[in-house]
This record gives sequence, structure tokens and C-alpha cells, in this order.
Amino acid sequence: MRLTAPAFTLLASALLLAGCKPTTPASAPADAAPEAAPTASAAQAPAATDPSDNLNAVLWIQRSEEYRANSLSIFRAAADHLDAALAETNWDALVPEERELIGDATALPPAVIMDIDETVLDNSPYQARLIQNGLEYDEVTWAQWVAEKKARPVPGVLEFARAAEAKGVTILYLSNRAQHLQDATLENLRAEGLPVQDESVFLGLGTFVEGCEQHGSEKTCRRRLAGRDYRVLMQFGDQLGDFVDILANTPEARGELLDTYGDWFGERWWMLANPSYGGWEPAQFNNAWNQPAGVRRESKRNALELAN
Repeated sequence: MRLTAPAFTLLASALLLAGCKPTTPASAPADAAPEAAPTASAAQAPAATDPSDNLNAVLWIQRSEEYRANSLSIFRAAADHLDAALAETNWDALVPEERELIGDATALPPAVIMDIDETVLDNSPYQARLIQNGLEYDEVTWAQWVAEKKARPVPGVLEFARAAEAKGVTILYLSNRAQHLQDATLENLRAEGLPVQDESVFLGLGTFVEGCEQHGSEKTCRRRLAGRDYRVLMQFGDQLGDFVDILANTPEARGELLDTYGDWFGERWWMLANPSYGGWEPAQFNNAWNQPAGVRRESKRNALELAN
């Protein structure tokens, strides 16, 4: 999921005042929905020789068998739950507050909601380029990467998606990739063999949802749109905001959110590992992306827990 710095600043203010949801990555892909990342200026971008906060994270995604094993485990476990989800007509992966606003779903066809970046498609090559060039995420380089259509599937997702499709389950791609990236995104998904029923399955940032006002990059309206036409069996993502609104992007509020919905994970909700970026990072420095990288890094160091 993903956002720009100015957009995130406005969103964070709105969240504190009106209870919207933020999330944000420092060097993440466009699907980083509640993630807001700043466009790096020449003065703030780290030099290529500086240590990168993202080096180990991206290297882990690209080179560790542990990452592959983790992703395979998630998708295989989810596949094992598909038959039970289909059999129980009251099985629903939308939180009650969202479902109540939409109406009963028992007679609707089944679907699975999937975030795209770092959930379906692996954008670690884009992150690697940022590290090598001493840059941070910005919308221009991100759009160029998407246009290349070179992102590969996250391990295990292809097998799960095909198994779901074979059981009559529609795959919905609810992403914070902007609508103007739809064609390149769908071409990338199709080229990698992922099910794409038609253009309607892409619910990108900017999708119009009648009767629902979208705030920043939160996904509530698009989840409601999906719930109007489908019984949502499962949701997949790499950020808490992929599943439910984050009203305040603080460590405490995020912890409370997980405490509330923890039982949903591993049954209706499935979280993919993403150490590279996400709303968890700016929560450590009060979502202040306008600070220089060194200041943000010091706040993160101060957030480390040491043995007592």
C-alpha cells in the first residue's frame, strides 16, 4: 500500500480530528495503502554510501528461504480453510460494522479480497533500486516501476488464487495503486498467471463508491463496494489497514486494534510479512515524514526495546 508525503500529512491530521485511518511506508510500493511516503528531496535523501534502513529487509525478502517458507505457509493454510468458508453461509471477512451498512451477504457469490503490493506482487526489485541509488520512494519512480510490469508473484499466491478460482471464488484486488496504474497492473497480474475476471476486480485508489466518502488512502469504501456484490470469505494484506480502518496511527492504537481482531487472523484474515515498509514505521516517529531521514532514524532507534 502507499501514499505521498503531502497526502499523508493531510490524512494524519484528518485522522486525529475525524478518526480516519493512516498507514505509511518510507520506501514502499504503491499498494501501500495507508502508507504514506514522502518524496525525497536532494537534501534529505540519504547518500548511496549511507547505511539504508531497508537493506536487511529487502535482502531478506529476496534472498532468504525463510521469507519464501513464510509466504507458502500463509497461502497453504488459507487454502485449507476455503471449503469451510464456502460451506458456512454466514462466514464473512468484513467486520460487523462494515457488513451491517451493506446488508446480508448469504445469497451473494463468494470472493476473496487481496491487497496487491507485497501480498500478491513482489516489488522488492523497486526497493532494491532505491537502496542502490540512495533514494526514497516517490510517485514518479514508482509509476515507472509499475509500467515495467516486472513484479513477480509472492510465493504461494498463484497456487492459492488458482485453487480459489477453481472453486468459483472471485479474486478482488483492492489496492492503493492509483486508478491510472490499472492497465499496467492488470497486465502484470495476467502475465504472471493470476486470475483477472475483468477490469471490475481492480479496486484501486480513487475508485468511486456511491454513498461513501473516501478519506485519504483508507480502504473502507472499497471494502463496502466489494461487500455489496460478494460474500467476502477472506482478506489478504501486509498492513493492518488492509483489513480494517486505523483510526490513529500510533503504536498503542495499533496494538489495541490487533487485540480486538486478533482472532480473525489465520481464519478470515491472512497477513503477509513485509519488513520493508508500512504504517508501523511512521508510527514510531509520530507520522512526521517531513523530518530528515536522520531524525526519523533516531526516533526509530529510541523505539527499540532493550532488556531490563
